[in-house]
Amino acid sequence: MYEVKTKENDNSVIEFIESVDSPKKKEDAYKLLDIFTETTGYPAKMWGTSIIGFGSYHYKYATGHEGDAPLVGFSPRKAKISLYFATGDTKREELLQKFGKHTTGKACVYINKLADVDVEVLKALINQSVVFLQEMYPDEE
Repeated sequence: MYEVKTKENDNSVIEFIESVDSPKKKEDAYKLLDIFTETTGYPAKMWGTSIIGFGSYHYKYATGHEGDAPLVGFSPRKAKISLYFATGDTKREELLQKFGKHTTGKACVYINKLADVDVEVLKALINQSVVFLQEMYPDEE
């Protein structure tokens, strides 16, 4: 059976950020920590060994695969900073056009540094992602 590697855990977010080699990336990570915390209202939690996530949702696909994931998150990686937002929402693409210098992967948005992007658009992307995922995967309690 497939085992999800990226699970929420009790590792220290601050210790993880402190382990970032680049002083500039570390500084941006602290700024992102503040922006994501303030925007979502959720405390930062480590997901796996390198993703700082905020909030969570439980997904279940038609294939039967299910699991938990953060609503939004980021990771200050060596090459670029990865930002994790919901995919599949058309508003995301509209916001990304105004975001600033970035590249996109399948699920991630990559930036070199926080100064390259519009922080207000970042907040809008965070909010849009949280709302989209909470509507798509409502709590089943």
